[in-house]
Amino acid sequence: MSLNGVLGTASSGSDSAAIAHRRRWMILAVACTSLLLCGIDLTVLHVSVPEMTRQVHPSGVQLLWIVDVYSLTVAALLVTCGTLGDRIGRRRLLLGGFALFGVASATAAFSTTAVELILARALLGVGAAMIMASTVAVIRVVFSDDRERTLAIGIWTSAHSVGATVGPLLGGALVERWWWGAVFLVNVPIVVVILIVGALILPESRDPAPRRWDLSSVALSVAGLAGVVYALKQVGEHLRVGVGVAVIGAAGVSLLTTFVVRQRRLAQPLLDLSLLSDRRVAAATICVISCFGGYTAMLFFFTQWLQWVGGHSPLRAGLALMPLAGSNAVGAVLAPWAARRVGARWAVSGALALFAAALATLALLAGSGPAAYGVVVVTMVAAGTGAGVVMTLGADLITAAADPRRAGEAAAIQETSFELGAGLGVAVLGTVLAATYRTVLPSVAGLSTGEQRTARESIGAAVEVAGRLDATTGEVLRRAARDAYGQGFTTVAAIAAVILGLTSFLAVALLRPTTRVEAGR
Repeated sequence: MSLNGVLGTASSGSDSAAIAHRRRWMILAVACTSLLLCGIDLTVLHVSVPEMTRQVHPSGVQLLWIVDVYSLTVAALLVTCGTLGDRIGRRRLLLGGFALFGVASATAAFSTTAVELILARALLGVGAAMIMASTVAVIRVVFSDDRERTLAIGIWTSAHSVGATVGPLLGGALVERWWWGAVFLVNVPIVVVILIVGALILPESRDPAPRRWDLSSVALSVAGLAGVVYALKQVGEHLRVGVGVAVIGAAGVSLLTTFVVRQRRLAQPLLDLSLLSDRRVAAATICVISCFGGYTAMLFFFTQWLQWVGGHSPLRAGLALMPLAGSNAVGAVLAPWAARRVGARWAVSGALALFAAALATLALLAGSGPAAYGVVVVTMVAAGTGAGVVMTLGADLITAAADPRRAGEAAAIQETSFELGAGLGVAVLGTVLAATYRTVLPSVAGLSTGEQRTARESIGAAVEVAGRLDATTGEVLRRAARDAYGQGFTTVAAIAAVILGLTSFLAVALLRPTTRVEAGR
């Protein structure tokens, strides 16, 4: 069981357990603040990308790594950290995660090169994985009442979504008031406060009979995922598949295949993939990965479109995205009502179709240049509402379809699917956008070969080159870069719409209830 320790009891005496129970709502507040911080860090960088690009000068592929190495690291290590917390103590792992998160935040804030920022973001992902795995385990320990525990986990889960959706607004405000590094530096005082409070009120607990920590599975999953994503991004940057890239990509696929085979053979797997043999669990997992991947990727790319093409400042871009954030929360609230009215199967399918239609509309808007904001708002509301319904019901279906005795493994798959969706969404769609941008950006008269090559790296690089040219040539390059990015955004929005549309049909086919009880859900 990947998070088998979450059902354990505190190892201290009955007095300590009683104190922890009395403090359970304070402990929940710490856990929710923790997850809010992790959610914010998933998206807070989005609106600071233009300013960060001017200072750090990342290439197109480096920018994609900066954005999604965080979520990919969390996805790769989340289950591992849950198992580690069972062994060494969840409180110890949580506080250690916060310490690492704080150090990594300060490092990211003052990074001067793209490589430094990528490494710092990876460390942030490690810290976030330690925090996320520990907090859900602590909640399950201190909330002994089933109804209270269900409410607490629901509140805890929503904290991550809230953080992810307000991240762009917070980032925009910080960038306009200070500089791009402030989006990371703001974490440090918050982490210090949580470390002090957490050390005082959090109980220690561990699994008295923890499962073996399978380092081989950890290495296989991390290396395999890194190999596949690296190959995808290299293809997007160079528009060809070299021998080296092909070998690395094939090696990544091979390692991930070996990981899956190993999990099925181990008596105590790191991630119990046998749950995916359940048709409804597998279908709900696919829905969550597709939906959250599309939501996170489009949140990132649309933020860039608002600034590079629409001319919005970072703060205005963050404010412009608030209808998306608000409607996402509304969708989450409406999800149980929709499931009662038409059943979870049709609610998920309909919400996916709504999200797909919204992305298709965004693709049309992006292709025609800056559109009237009222039209954009309607589209964002539809996208956010659909995504909110899918993410809420999808997560519930994953845990509800599993045997109650395997709730820990189902929770692990649920959490991993969200983070994996976020990482792969930016990686895959970002590769397509980068490739489209490089393909359609025309040669501009008056640019040297080196300047043209630099301009093709990313729209940020093109704008930087344009600033060094005469006014007329610079404006021609900026307009061409905006048009190329708009076409790239149109392409990825259309692809995401098609994927979500197909997933909608998949939901109808595979989320059929298997019992009368499920049919009433």
